[in-house]
Amino acid sequence: MAMASAMDLSPPTFFLSGTSSSSVRRLSSISVSSFRRHSNRRLQVLCQATAGTQPQSGLSDSGSKLSARTGQDRLLKVPISKIRNFSIIAHIDHGKSTLADKLLQVTGTVQNRDMKEQFLDNMDLERERGITIKLQAARMRYVYEDTPYCLNLIDTPGHVDFSYEVSRSLAACEGALLVVDASQGVEAQTLANVYLALENNLEIIPVVNKIDLPGAEPEQVIREIEEVIGLDCSKAILCSAKEGIGIKEILDAIVQRIPPPKDTADKPLRALIFDSYYDPYRGVIVYFRVIDGKVKKGDRIYFMASGKDYFADEIGVLSPNQIQVDELFAGEVGYISASIRSVADARVGDTITTYSRKAESSLPGYEEATPMVFCGLFPVDADQFPDLRDALEKLQLNDAALKFEPETSSAMGFGFRCGFLGLLHMEIVQERLEREYNLNLITTAPSVVYRVNTVNGDITMCSNPSLLPQPGQRKSVEEPYVKIELLTPKDYIGALMELAQDRRGEFKEMKYIAENRASLLYELPLAEMVGDFFDQLKSRTKGYASMEYSVIGYRESDLIKLDILINAELVEPLSTIVHRDKAYSVGRALTQKLKELIPRQMFKVPIQACIGTKVIASEALSAIRKDVLAKCYGGDISRKKKLLKKQAAGKKRMKAIGRVDVPQEAFMAVLKLEREVL
Repeated sequence: MAMASAMDLSPPTFFLSGTSSSSVRRLSSISVSSFRRHSNRRLQVLCQATAGTQPQSGLSDSGSKLSARTGQDRLLKVPISKIRNFSIIAHIDHGKSTLADKLLQVTGTVQNRDMKEQFLDNMDLERERGITIKLQAARMRYVYEDTPYCLNLIDTPGHVDFSYEVSRSLAACEGALLVVDASQGVEAQTLANVYLALENNLEIIPVVNKIDLPGAEPEQVIREIEEVIGLDCSKAILCSAKEGIGIKEILDAIVQRIPPPKDTADKPLRALIFDSYYDPYRGVIVYFRVIDGKVKKGDRIYFMASGKDYFADEIGVLSPNQIQVDELFAGEVGYISASIRSVADARVGDTITTYSRKAESSLPGYEEATPMVFCGLFPVDADQFPDLRDALEKLQLNDAALKFEPETSSAMGFGFRCGFLGLLHMEIVQERLEREYNLNLITTAPSVVYRVNTVNGDITMCSNPSLLPQPGQRKSVEEPYVKIELLTPKDYIGALMELAQDRRGEFKEMKYIAENRASLLYELPLAEMVGDFFDQLKSRTKGYASMEYSVIGYRESDLIKLDILINAELVEPLSTIVHRDKAYSVGRALTQKLKELIPRQMFKVPIQACIGTKVIASEALSAIRKDVLAKCYGGDISRKKKLLKKQAAGKKRMKAIGRVDVPQEAFMAVLKLEREVL
């Protein structure tokens, strides 16, 4: 075919083309070892020479037209042996979304006139922050050696807080592109994602991206991948997704090296739900991968976990927009709309089968996500509580890692105690609730789940300070610990060691993974990490360090409950669980802040931070006083004392019956302060 002849390049070969075949520039036979002989200057000149005449697709006019025609034929059926299911995994900001954009463009899945940066990132929040939050699927058609192939791509997030999205994506694939930035090298989440892919027995194709950058060091990065991860990089692909270099080699490698799905179209239908969302007009829309059998439009389908059945009103593929088809068979990825109104009927990880010919057993599904960070979500307007419950149920459908349960607070009324995988996850959920569901929310300070051993031998899990048993009933309190790996340039090792020691970290190991990059291994309490640990990590290393963590279990610690008393009354929402060594500094900060925020009363108001009955920090709001001595222009001192004594007695009576109402703004400010000091 024309495309095959115009692009007959042996990997790993770089090419840059103009608007005609005569303007094709080739950096022929550039292997990993000889790449440095071609200077960066020459590569930049060639890039600039073609930038004005080529839409950065890496294809000539004839190739672009052919890929456009091929893209329009992507709904045509191909044999199961010609299907490839793969995902793109990498550390955050290593170019996953840019590479996905270029693959969509080169295969003609998205036309140039419709193309925009981060095409698959369809949430405003993703575009504003420049990160991928949700996995996205897209079906492409690619012609290799005159044979059409169907490529199902799943783009995944890179941040550690969204690793559950990555694990669900990998379970629906046979292979993965491991993208590593040529200027930054192997980072923490690169390792974590590789281990996830290996657990799922996927074929991994190493791709070194951003080779067009002046600071790119592809040979060193390839050595890092081989030494740190242990992958064979003899066939690693060097590319620049932005400039369109090496895209054809990536597509060829997907076809050559990723195995096709198993041909099980004759078996009873079994399809794995890997994602879903709620559409206000069509109900629950389910994204699934057909493992066995086939499904047709109009079939009566059965959800094996929930036991519900529906008629498949609409089935289709994601390319990347929803396109209807009549049938999907084993190996294909698509969506289904069946007028499902209840969000509980179609959960992520469930197995779909046909009602008339049910499968004998369901698919393994997914391991339940374990929340690491908890906080309270309360509506500012109490009338919005039912709306918040509905919004959380619908959002949980789209974000399976979110967990929530009802909670009541004396200060903020009815709300929910929500569990998240991390601080960024918490932030994103709050913003999505406010934007997508038009809610106004108050968020309490993040906390973790503590394990309390009582004197009678019972074990209590405590995610809220109000649930902590009394000191006399507690034998010991345990908190979750994490193993954290910090990857950093060697210049910042000291700064990171100081940060980890300040957070009660236990040093375990340090090793150099490259000449100027080191790996630090620490074990520290999760409670110390849910605050501003990540922000401090980035600020102390000028943004160069990265981290990856995993929970390793519970350990006994000297933890106490810090209570706040205002006018001798306990304010339960302001209570917090802290380590004894930090109790004084946290108590002092909270009492000082409350003194600024609570309005003065007609009587003196003491503000105290207590451990049990012991006061460790105290401030006092002075009373608003009338000048009772104003009318005394002279006379004996006993007259003045009598008036002052009478005023003091009145203040004492007022204090005994008076009540201090803490304003909502004070709660908000103190909760924000707790995030900073804890």
